[in-house]
Amino acid sequence: MTTGPRVAVYGAYGHTGLFVVTELRERGFVPVLSGRDADKLKALAYETGLDAHPASVDEPAALDRMLAGTAAVINCAGPFATTAAPVVEAALRAGIPYVDVAAEIEANADTFTHFADRAREAAAVIVPAMAFYGGLGDLLITTAMGDWTAADEAHIAYGLSSWHPTAGTRAAGAVSRQRRDGRSVRYRNGRLEYHQDDLPTLEWPFPAPMGPRAVIGEFTMADVVTVPSHLSIPDVRTYMAIEAARDLSAPDTPSPAAADERGRSGQTFLVDAVVRSGAGERRAVARGRDIYAVTAPLVVEALDRILTGRTRATGVASAGEIFDAPDFLRALSPHITLEVRG
Repeated sequence: MTTGPRVAVYGAYGHTGLFVVTELRERGFVPVLSGRDADKLKALAYETGLDAHPASVDEPAALDRMLAGTAAVINCAGPFATTAAPVVEAALRAGIPYVDVAAEIEANADTFTHFADRAREAAAVIVPAMAFYGGLGDLLITTAMGDWTAADEAHIAYGLSSWHPTAGTRAAGAVSRQRRDGRSVRYRNGRLEYHQDDLPTLEWPFPAPMGPRAVIGEFTMADVVTVPSHLSIPDVRTYMAIEAARDLSAPDTPSPAAADERGRSGQTFLVDAVVRSGAGERRAVARGRDIYAVTAPLVVEALDRILTGRTRATGVASAGEIFDAPDFLRALSPHITLEVRG
């Protein structure tokens, strides 16, 4: 019987949450299942034999009961514009670390803005966006920086073979569009800018074997919050393979379907992270499979490092700031293949 640390997983029955629950169990943790849907939790508890505690984000007492006796909480329940702040508040009351997998730009910015001072004063650990978007890009850019203390530009290009969005991804996207009033967002001159310019299509020189590929420029992801939170880079841009962008925008693209015994889809990815300073250029490249499934080892590795004291900061911190980025990425093998150049 597993007797490791108990870790609350909010949104445990969601697509990413299920991967996280499995990863936690494989690494010796005891997940405590939670979320807003009592019926789904009951079914998952029956299937896994784990404890379940339904909790709505507008019921602080229920959130407190969820966290009683736990060592940390992982929030997998979007839209994070709704769930992040209440679960962070509950974690602060319980005195335990909080980690989430939010890809929502504004929700992550809110976590930094609203909780930075309180978390620092309490010596608490809050790590938002510890996922494929936000966390992985930040780790890659931080690794590529090496001994540079500043750079002029950071570019993160996502070479996804396809993108079958989950219901949670679609719901989070709808909330983000509403918050932006239909505008797009980018990071320029050291700040977030909202705009209505058409997004350009250009060719990105992905490393072999993928090679040059059409991408949507200004396809802005959570990296524009995580990277500038600790690195002196005034211009952070992200790009998306045009096929994946079309999949995401199409209303009839199906959800991910399992293609192996671990439940991963057949989707593959290559993330090309480049930093430029003057005439100098450095890059870090990650390859892997299934952006939702790979979020589980990312967030659980983060949790393990937090609970074992392998951290470099307290307060609200991104992955690249709080962890040894190159060491962290190497620890993700075989989930991710890493290459660093320059």
